[in-house]
Order: sequence, then C-alpha cells, then structure tokens
Amino acid sequence: MIHESVQIHSTAIVEEGVTLDANVRVGAFSYIGTGVKIGAGTEVKMHVIIKGATKIGCDNKIFQFASIGEESQDLKYAGEPTTLEIGDRNTIRESVTMHRGTVQNGGNTQVGSDNLFMINTHVAHDCIIGDRCIFANNVTLAGHVTVDDFAIIGGMTAIHQFCTIGSHSMIGGGSIIVKDVLPYVMAQGNHCSPFGINVEGLKRRGFEKSVIKDIRTVYKIIYRSGKTLEEAKKEIAEMADNKKALQLFIDFFEKSNRGIIR
Repeated sequence: MIHESVQIHSTAIVEEGVTLDANVRVGAFSYIGTGVKIGAGTEVKMHVIIKGATKIGCDNKIFQFASIGEESQDLKYAGEPTTLEIGDRNTIRESVTMHRGTVQNGGNTQVGSDNLFMINTHVAHDCIIGDRCIFANNVTLAGHVTVDDFAIIGGMTAIHQFCTIGSHSMIGGGSIIVKDVLPYVMAQGNHCSPFGINVEGLKRRGFEKSVIKDIRTVYKIIYRSGKTLEEAKKEIAEMADNKKALQLFIDFFEKSNRGIIR
C-alpha cells in the first residue's frame, strides 16, 4: 500500500507488496523490495537499498548508499525469514549497513529511535540498539551486540559479538571492545579499558550532583576498592535500593554475559 502523498522519483524501483505511509519520499535510483514497510515522513535519499522484512518508523532520514535489511553475513544463515525493525527519527548516514536477524537469536535486529549512525557504521545481525545513541564514522558492531540508551561510540571502534554497551557510556575512538562496558563509564583502547565516568554527558542530560556522586562511588567500588566483582555487586545492590540511576547497574549485571572491561 502506497499513500497518495508519497513522492517516488521516476528512476527509483519500488516492488509490489511495499507499504509507504504518508509523505514518504524515495530518491533517485533507490530500491525498495517486497515486504518493506516505511512510516510517515521518512525520507529515503538517492541510491539507497532497503530489502526483506524490514519495518522502518516515522521521520527517519536515510542517506545515499545505505543498505538496510540485507541478509546477515552469518555463515549459518540459510535464507530463513528474519526481520529488521527501526524506530522513529533516526539519521542513517552514507554507506551505513544494517542486517536482518538470524534464527539463532530470535530472528530480529532492533534499532530504537532518535539515533545517529554516521558514515559507514555497520549494525550486524541480531543487534539491539536503544534510543538516542551516537555511532561515529566506521563503528562496527558484530552480531548479537546490545547498545543501551544514550551510549556514544567513537569512530573506528569495533565491538565483539554478544557484548553489551551500557546506557550513558562513552567509548573513545579506535577502541576494540571484547567485554561488556558498564553504564555511565568512559572507556577507550585496545583492548578497551575504563577511565572514569561520563560526567559531562550526565550533566548535559540533567543528572543531579548527588546522583553523579553516587555513580562515581559505584565506579570506585568496582574498579578501585580491590573487591571481587561478586563482593562489589552485593554492595551496589544495597546502595541501589530506591535509586533509579543505580538500578541500571543491577539490570546490567543481570544481562551481562561476557564479563565487564577491567
């Protein structure tokens, strides 16, 4: 179904079975394959490819040479029906690639809303991206990576499969991440190491001084107290009682499966 207000350039190819909501624009030489659904107000610029069971929300901007919804590069993939879901108001810049999921992990790659994917970012199969994240040029996410809300990842950074990047964390450019990065932490390097908490980012997002102080205390418990991680978890759990910001640490530990950067 194509809404009457949709604008499609005469050189673009839109196959049958595509759903384009109101005010979608499709630029020159772009290709949109059967099964794709695109929400109202999204702009697909020139030379973009969107394929497969891909659902894109409203008011996104997808720039030239992006490849969205292609089959995964996982050698186990054998053509099974899998999906890619993208939220609203994302900016997807030139040459970004986002692949559909694999049946080994639920079959779905998920991207939230209000994210910025700079040039040449790669989002592999079965990744889960939250909201308001920033991926600088040439960031590479392997399969099954989770990136929580408000994370910022510097250019040329590569993230190992199954890693989790916590909310409000900030990763310096050129990093190699092979373990999980805690919420609020600044980290960089090969292999990636922690360098304190993302104070400036938290201030910009309205965190109160007392909350930032609590987060810094948790960081010190984990990285400077000499305690084992299990000992630190118990102390943090006591601190986190009725403190929403610290609960992020508890939630993170529950889903972390590669161990944290040290």
